[in-house]
Order: sequence, then structure tokens, then C-alpha cells
Amino acid sequence: MATRSTIAPNEAREIAQKRNKLVLDQARASGLLGTVKNTRLSGRVPSELVEAAKQRAHVNSDTELLELALSRLALEDDFGAKLVRRKGSVPQDLDLAI
Repeated sequence: MATRSTIAPNEAREIAQKRNKLVLDQARASGLLGTVKNTRLSGRVPSELVEAAKQRAHVNSDTELLELALSRLALEDDFGAKLVRRKGSVPQDLDLAI
């Protein structure tokens, strides 16, 4: 399995772009993104944070970054919370060896 440091920059960009497209397609299919942009969002954040996020997501504009970040947040599953809630539900004597 390749780690981030062993992936070529072009390959990393391609992977990020495919992942971004999947997230945005899912947001559109869920009715979260459409053709009408009817809300303006503004706030003050460190420019270093914005630039680091753009680099990581491989996007160029603030709008792309906001749409992607908000879509990821809105579509995020609650796997971690569900997993933690199951703590103690598996019998201690269950043999999990393969």
C-alpha cells in the first residue's frame, strides 16, 4: 500500500480530483448542491489554513474549497460514534481468531 509520501504529485492530484468529484456528485444527488447559489458565506480565517486546505484538496478557488468542505461535512457518516456505542456489546469469550 502506497503512503502519501510515495505517491507522485500528479497521481495524488488525480486521486484527490476523483475523490472530490465523488463527494460533490453525492452532494448533488442528495439535493445539497444545485445550480442556484443563493447563500453568501463569509468569515475570517488564517490564510495559511485556507492555502493548506486548498493544497490538500487540490482545488484552486475559495468557492471550490467551501463547497467541498461543506459537502464532506454534510455527508459525513457517523461510523466512529456507532463503533464507540457498540463497546462492550461483543462477548468477552468470543473467539475472534481466524
